[in-house]
Amino acid sequence: MRCDQAGDERAPARDEGRRGFLRCAAGLAGVAAATGLGGEAAAAPAQRPAAGLRDGGNPLPDKVPFHGRHQAGILTPQQLFAGFVGFDVLAENREGLTELFQRLTTRCRVLAAGVKPQDEQVASERPTPDSLTITLGVGASLFDDRFGLSGHKPRHLKAMPAFPDDRLEPSRCHGDLSLQICAQHPDAIVHVLRDLTRATEGLLRPRWRADAFLNPSRPSGSPRTFIGFKDGIVNPDTASSREMNRLMWVTPPCGEPEWALGGSYQVLRLIRFHIEKWDKVPVARQEKIFGRRKASGAPLDGEHETDPPKYRDDPHGRKIPLDSHIRLANPRTEKTDKSRFLRRSYNYDQGFDHAGQMDLGLVFCGYQQNPERQFATVQRRLRHEPLSRFITPIGGGYFFILPGVRDADDWFGSRLLKKV
Repeated sequence: MRCDQAGDERAPARDEGRRGFLRCAAGLAGVAAATGLGGEAAAAPAQRPAAGLRDGGNPLPDKVPFHGRHQAGILTPQQLFAGFVGFDVLAENREGLTELFQRLTTRCRVLAAGVKPQDEQVASERPTPDSLTITLGVGASLFDDRFGLSGHKPRHLKAMPAFPDDRLEPSRCHGDLSLQICAQHPDAIVHVLRDLTRATEGLLRPRWRADAFLNPSRPSGSPRTFIGFKDGIVNPDTASSREMNRLMWVTPPCGEPEWALGGSYQVLRLIRFHIEKWDKVPVARQEKIFGRRKASGAPLDGEHETDPPKYRDDPHGRKIPLDSHIRLANPRTEKTDKSRFLRRSYNYDQGFDHAGQMDLGLVFCGYQQNPERQFATVQRRLRHEPLSRFITPIGGGYFFILPGVRDADDWFGSRLLKKV
């Protein structure tokens, strides 16, 4: 197996405005994604999000193990609610950064055992199992000259570029760190943020935040986005270690720094749906734009949502248009197979904007071995697709998810900071 090389090494500028963590926790609440809206970033049946709660499979465990070679929250079946936060690090030196990572590890380890509210009387009761996962990533800007880490940056980590159909807002992009918190109840996300705020006071500043959730299947199968189409129909086989080592995890053949082995690249995309414009499009036209039936989720040449499209039998796009979302995102050829990645996206609803339009969208979250070979390749194929008239990517970033915390003596980023 060979891992391709990266491109631009530019890092994002850090937001210099100082805001309290709690102020941010009550403010920004998410936006959307830019690729794979129809679940076509992969080619094997997806794990159903929170499957046991809906589709008769095994339910999520009450407690997801915190320790392991890889962080939880990546291969974990999707919980119902998620919070994503980009942070700037305020620590002034490597010692301060080490303290930050150790504090985060200590509190995340405790919280993963059971979420407790801040109120002392309530917290004295038994912790509530919530299938909680907390997943920590680092951005390119962490590897500047503040902490002496420039020679240890993951090969493909850079500031997320603006693609042709993007309208990125600087205040909703990038960050030194990314935090993904997933749980079965929305209040657990807030409790975790409040706890980590207190534990890291003076060392972190929030940059942007997105709160999101899964819509139900309605009536079965994959859940739907607010555009009305099923989402996440296919994904790589997460039960296959061979597939994960080929598409997901950083392994020795990738040529990454030794400390990064077992990690993964995270792409976050905050996207807004222009729902008023979309709702005026006839369903038949919507289906052509996606390449799938709106009701069943089946490809236009199939009957069931999991039926693979038969592109070879339709070379001129008479059944599934050549510029449809699913055909561009995943042409299903031997050459494009290596660009597949794992999607773990959520929906958001922020009410109405100043113009009285609904602020709805998707928080796209993708995990992969190499964002240039995988996400960016897919994104370039989607350039100016018909769907781009109805969605606008406005934020997000590229991050590298640290390898897992191995045991009670380990901590986030230990191999990185001990190498320096």
